[in-house]
Amino acid sequence: MIDSVKRKSEQNKVTAIAWRFYVVLAVIVLIYLGLMARAAYIQVVEPDMLKKQGDLRSLRTLANTVQRGSIVDRNGDQLAISVPVETVWADPKMIMQNNALSMTEHWQALADVLGQDVDQLTRRISKNPKKRFVYVERKVSPAMANYIHELKIPGVFLRKESKRFYPAGEISAHVVGVTDVDDKGIEGIERVYDELLTGVGGQKRFRKDAKGRKIEILSVEESRPPQDLTLSIDQRIQALAYRELKGAVAAFKARSGSVVVTNVHTGEILAMVNNPSYNPNNLANTATHRLRNRAITDVFEPGSTMKPLTVLTALEFGAAEPDTVIDTSPGWMRLGGRRVSDPRNRGELSLTDILVTSSNMGTTKLALSVPKEFLLDKFFEMGFAEDTGTGLIGESPGMLSDRSRWSKFELATLSWGHGLAISPAQLARFYSTVANGGIKRPLSILKTDKIPEGERVLSKHYTAEVLDMLEHVVNEKVSNAKVDGYRVGGKTGTTIKAVAGGYGNDYVGTFAGIAPLSRPELAVVVMINEPGGDLYHGGEIAAPVFSRVMKGALQLLNIAPDATTSAALSDADSEKQVATDSAVIKGQSNV
Repeated sequence: MIDSVKRKSEQNKVTAIAWRFYVVLAVIVLIYLGLMARAAYIQVVEPDMLKKQGDLRSLRTLANTVQRGSIVDRNGDQLAISVPVETVWADPKMIMQNNALSMTEHWQALADVLGQDVDQLTRRISKNPKKRFVYVERKVSPAMANYIHELKIPGVFLRKESKRFYPAGEISAHVVGVTDVDDKGIEGIERVYDELLTGVGGQKRFRKDAKGRKIEILSVEESRPPQDLTLSIDQRIQALAYRELKGAVAAFKARSGSVVVTNVHTGEILAMVNNPSYNPNNLANTATHRLRNRAITDVFEPGSTMKPLTVLTALEFGAAEPDTVIDTSPGWMRLGGRRVSDPRNRGELSLTDILVTSSNMGTTKLALSVPKEFLLDKFFEMGFAEDTGTGLIGESPGMLSDRSRWSKFELATLSWGHGLAISPAQLARFYSTVANGGIKRPLSILKTDKIPEGERVLSKHYTAEVLDMLEHVVNEKVSNAKVDGYRVGGKTGTTIKAVAGGYGNDYVGTFAGIAPLSRPELAVVVMINEPGGDLYHGGEIAAPVFSRVMKGALQLLNIAPDATTSAALSDADSEKQVATDSAVIKGQSNV
């Protein structure tokens, strides 16, 4: 009995041991199966997560930033440069971990040097305590950066950046433009050529160990340096033109004004200024309208500055010759019930007299003497419905209708510069075309080493005839435009500004001219918008500005005077001069 009980106890004990063994074995198998399943999940289903975690701990990228390229004028004078500055930033998480906000005196000093309110500054830091990056102040001066570094506030750091500086200030602001706080071009040349000026920074990707040592270089991307830009602008002429324009706008209480100076042979813009302008080094509280480059964006009816084109059109078609006389009597006519007239009956006028007296009757008869299509084609060929080729942002193509039906009155008004609207830059290109013998070239804001081929749109012979006529305009009618020592030709324009439904009470005074006429080099266009005084004619307000700008530009470029061979000399003096020149040339050739 005792033995059976003992055997039964031993059997139960063995059974319990076996049961426990199988339980432990099952647990071990389940653990291994779980580990295998987890490993399979990590390695097969979601391996990227661990790689990402590992990369966050060991992978680093070292960036090599490049400064923005410089912009210089044609002589190498700097118009836009990048200067080294530093940006103040904070790590809120580190600040909170180090209880740095308790350093109240240090934060007050930081706020004072940055011109900020200390309470607002600390609130920005503590608003999101887990954040790792907050801008405190962008692009501070080196002196301020050094002071902030000496404060030694835990979690406040400095980062090297660059800031754009414009030595020419408001003088060249509309051409050069500006960048935003991130050095991205937003106006002018800075915006048009932003990619070239910016370049591409390089970077090196490497892996480090737990002690911060580089153990593997993964990739190296070389930086692409930015390009410097050389503009066609001559800063000396630019400064001269801006000074004269600013003085005229103030003197005549005008709303605005523009001046464009071009090289008639290359199409290069030597000066393009507007007033009002702005300070590109400080855009705070700058009105939006001041940023507009009015020389290319604003269009106006050019008025009588278009009359030389009407004369050229008649000459080109063969409806008139340089010695043609037009009878403008009785000084007025009706076209389709509308009246065309001169201030008085001027009777018979030569083509030169038509330009000198600015006769509406004369240009009307010339315009109506050629086919409508030929007249309109000439206006389109001058580029009055297209941009000038500068590539600048916001350039207007002007307004010239290409409709098929034009009344005789509309053609008449077109002949004296109404019914179309163009920019000062477009007007400058037209006068450059006349000056260079009839070849239309695109205007360039960049310095060119090779003269563009261009397109012949006018006869060289007839443009020379019209240049002589424009000289008579200056000598006999617009003495304000004369330049001592040089032969000058040009034409005034005075128009009433168009408003919705007709014309208002505001004027635009313009003068466009060329010099020296013996060998034309420069074309200058001056536009004064909405003068507020009693003087508003182009010959009164724009011609004097033209004279001073042209004189200064010719002298700065060392262009020799040519007035000794002008038509102002008597016939005898002219013959004597020609004989003298011939003798000199003959003597030089003999030598």
